[in-house]
Amino acid sequence: MTDIYVYNTEARTKQKFEPIDPANVRMYVCGVTVYGNAHIGNARPYTVFDVLYRLLRHTYGAEHVTYARNITDIEDKIMNRAKEESVSIKTITTRYTKVFHEDMARLGSLNPDMEPRATDHLPEMIKMMRTLIEKGHAYEAEGHVMFSVASMENYGRLSRHSRDELVAGARVEVAPYKKDAADFVLWKPSSKDQVGWGSPWGRGRPGWHIECSCMAAKHLGETFDIHAGGQDLIFPHHEN
Repeated sequence: MTDIYVYNTEARTKQKFEPIDPANVRMYVCGVTVYGNAHIGNARPYTVFDVLYRLLRHTYGAEHVTYARNITDIEDKIMNRAKEESVSIKTITTRYTKVFHEDMARLGSLNPDMEPRATDHLPEMIKMMRTLIEKGHAYEAEGHVMFSVASMENYGRLSRHSRDELVAGARVEVAPYKKDAADFVLWKPSSKDQVGWGSPWGRGRPGWHIECSCMAAKHLGETFDIHAGGQDLIFPHHEN
């Protein structure tokens, strides 16, 4: 069997790939946010991981490899685009998902085995947030659910950022209801003119990071082999 070496972000080195179960190799790739045309930066990781997917299938057998790549179809950029064009969010996400698929086909990429969408996983997200609150890793504040960074001793291990870098680069709002400036949102309230769903914390919508956590866990299990994405996702998305 061919030895495969992959770059481990946490270890900062290439390591020999040893699947958890050779009969069930699982890879999750953070997918595109469908609010506009994909650019070359979007295409690069999906082409790279298409090559890895093919190699895994060649090595372990196509029937023993599962490749999940999500579609992020709820996010503030999508909402803003829909408002600009005076159309529904569904119109925007349907249009640009189609364009994305056409672009990937032109590049010769295989389709993933599954392509979960964030809006189909709201119950799973709410359940995960409840669990995090119960375990002391999250808290409710003014209709928001925030992840408590201080509750996770090894937070920052993946990106290797200092405390100041974590706060500065987190792309999070400094708000008075936060317990810590680095805490990030899992759920946020929606106004009457914004899309939203019911939750124990009021009508709102999920934050970006909780989406991939739930989709990966539901379709691949709480532990799987590879979580991939572009280098720009190391922080904050993959860290979070």
